[in-house]
Parts: sequence; C-alpha cells; structure tokens
Amino acid sequence: MSQTSAITAEAIEFVEKVSYNDLPAEALRIGKRCMVDTLGVMIAGCSEHSVHILIEDALEQGGREDALLLSGGAHKAPAAVAARVLGTAGHAHDWDDTQVSHDPAHVYGLLTHPSVPPLSASIVMAQRLGGVDGKRFMLAFQTGFEVECKISEWMSHRHYRRGHHSSGTVGTFGACASAAKLLGLTGDKLAHAFGIAASLAAGIRANFGTMTKPLHVGRAAENGVTAALLAARGFTADPTVLDGQWGFFAVMGEGFDPSKPSQGFGRTFTIADPGVSIKPYPSGILTHQSMDAMLKLVLDNDLKPEEVEAIRFYAGKNILEPIRYPLAVNHLQAKFSMQALLSMMVLKRRASHHEFLDEFVSSPAMQDMQKRSQCIGDPEIDARGYDLIRSRIEVDTKDGRTLVQWADERYRGGPLNPLSDSDLESKFRMCAEGALGEAQQARLLGAVSGLEGLADAAGIADMMRFEAGKH
Repeated sequence: MSQTSAITAEAIEFVEKVSYNDLPAEALRIGKRCMVDTLGVMIAGCSEHSVHILIEDALEQGGREDALLLSGGAHKAPAAVAARVLGTAGHAHDWDDTQVSHDPAHVYGLLTHPSVPPLSASIVMAQRLGGVDGKRFMLAFQTGFEVECKISEWMSHRHYRRGHHSSGTVGTFGACASAAKLLGLTGDKLAHAFGIAASLAAGIRANFGTMTKPLHVGRAAENGVTAALLAARGFTADPTVLDGQWGFFAVMGEGFDPSKPSQGFGRTFTIADPGVSIKPYPSGILTHQSMDAMLKLVLDNDLKPEEVEAIRFYAGKNILEPIRYPLAVNHLQAKFSMQALLSMMVLKRRASHHEFLDEFVSSPAMQDMQKRSQCIGDPEIDARGYDLIRSRIEVDTKDGRTLVQWADERYRGGPLNPLSDSDLESKFRMCAEGALGEAQQARLLGAVSGLEGLADAAGIADMMRFEAGKH
C-alpha cells in the first residue's frame, strides 16, 4: 500500500522545535506520574532472570562506561547496552504504562507501552552527556513519548493484527527521538536517525509469554539510542522513512489512517489527551478489568478456593486472541493466561509481582484451579465492539450457586478511573521493596517531584543503583 505524506518531515520539525515551555501543565503532571511508575517497574524488573542474563552479557562485552547497569552496582556499560537492560527491566513484568486510543478501528485500543523506551534512552543519554538538567530531561522524555504515540495511533491496526509488537517496533522511534533531542540532532542527521531506527525496529507477538517479549522493549530502547548515536557520527539512511511505498507505515502495517496525521505532533500531547493508563497488575492490560471483576466477586461473596467447582470466562476476541495460554506453567505464560489470572485472584486475592513466580504458577493449587476454568468466546460481546474491554465471569460453587460478575468497562488505571497519587506511590514502593531502602526510595520520589529544579538528571540513575543480590 502506497500513500503520499510528509509525516517524517513533520516529526523532524517537531523534535527540532519543541521546547519545555511548549509542554502543557497537564502533560508535565502526568509525565512525572509516568516517570514514578516506570522507574518503579524498572527496579522490580531486575528480579527477573532475563535481566540478570542481559547484565552478565553486558559485563562480558565491556566497552565505554557511559551509564550504570541497573542492579549492577557501580558497573557501567555503553549507552545503548545500558538502555537494553533498562528497557527490558521496565517491561519484564508487563507492568509498565499503556497508551490509550479512542479510535474504535483499533481493535486492541491500547497500543504501545509508551514510557519505557524514551525514558530508558533519556536516562542513559543524560549519564553519557552529563549536565542534563531536569527540564531538559523531561523535554527529551516527552518528545519521545509524543513521537511514539502519534506514530502508533496513526498506523493501521493491521500492524498489530499481523503479529508485530508495537512496543518493540514503534517504541524504537520513541527512544530515538528522546536520544536525538538530548544530542541536539537537527536536519539531515535527525532525518537519518529516524531512517536508521526504522530498519532496526522489530518485535513479533509469537514471543509473548517468553523472555523475549520484554526484550522487544529493551531492544527498542537500545536501537533508538544506537540510531541517534550513529546519525550523530554521520551514518545515513532514507530521510523520509515513515512515508511512501516502502516506508515504515506501508511495510510494517499496510499504511496509516489518512485522516489522522492532520492531528500533528504536539498540537495536543497524547500523554494528556487521550492519556495514558498506569497498570495496577503486572499482566497484559486487556486482563485487568476481568481481574478486578474476579476480585470483586471473591470479596463480595467471601469465596474460598475450596468452594469453587468451575469458572467460566466470557469475552470477545480482543481479549481471547492475545491472552492465549489456556494453562500457564510459568509466570511468563501466566501474564497471558486468563485462566491463570482468575485462579490467582481466587487463591491469593491479589496479583503483584510477588505472585508471578514460577513456583506459585506451577503449584498444584494453581494448576488445579486453572483446569477448572474455561474461556469462552461470546458473539454478543464481540457485537458490542472493541472501543471498551468487556467480559463476564460465572463461577459455579460446590453448593450449587452460580455467581456472576461483569467487568467494569472503566478499567482501573485508565484515564476514566486513574490510580490515585497515593496508589501510584504504593505501587512504586512495592516495586522497590527489597532493592532500595526507604530513604533511597524517598530521594528518588523527591527527585521526580522536583524534576524542574534538578541540576543534573544523571543523578536519577545513581539513586536507582543497587546490587542484584539485594532484590
């Protein structure tokens, strides 16, 4: 599919010209919330074996000591390699924020995990460059966030339906834009950075439920930084890479919605409108409404695990296609298994990263409860469309009752029902527990709260530093 556009040129102009004073107050407020959330999930992600492997690999490779390896103590690595570790850690629990779309044509509605790639790039480049103050750091993060979200919003939903993972593919542009902003790239060099990023962008949904799923986001951060650094050295690429017959939109998603690019980059900032969702649970965003519904059913009826005869989960294909494991045998599969997530709520009445452990997911109790659970496609729910995420749970009890609970379409954590600042801080502290002491947590939260007065944003990485064995 070929379409005529000038989207690359408009993205370049936005990155070149946007200033801190252009950021609306609401974008700044939500930007700080996204940073608190993302720093927390990065710290929590360091408990994952996948991140330990990446740190070992980084240490073995060696190289320039640009940026700290999160959970690697005082060890440093080249900026792109450090970004790979940060980005993978940020997505390791699938607990990072999600982009919102009100477009009913987007079957899955929520498109990228927008914060991790640009924030990872901003953190490592602030360390490499030095002297990046808080305002410049926030501007770089917001620049990448906006570029990433607008590309994802305008792209045809077929990109995701064909099996691409948007957070890995489009996230590369977010990281690239943030790194390029801090490097001060303009003109041809900025255009070439986007061109390089487009050819590095990758990620397929077949790897959902494995270590490689979060690596998609780590690679987006790494590749975006690499693209900007190569362009700064004079490496060349197509300067109109988003557009045309063989451009990113055409090749990766069969085009874009021609009515949308008129929205422009930064005319309204996506982070504020339509907003961003901050996840209450470390699993796919499509599962959260149903998990809340099961928790409500359990609490309202004081339902005990031994009372459950059978669980039936009714939903449309927008949930049942990507949430694809009927019987999860490890914690990575559990993030994409409705049977596992509902069973977790029955057995534990909560779902934090402390529950997403292989030992628990593979336990006899979890395996037994999953086998009593069934996912069923509901044509009536499908017929209501995919603008909202709808589902129904029925639980048969051993004493003959059938308990029914519909999910609240205004999912908790989304713009219509956001997490409170207190709940967000509680999530951050839960993520940091065991890695950072309370005083260190307070310093990091204070740095984000007072970001506009921070003299050197490289200090954020130092405040996050800890030894892997502590987590």
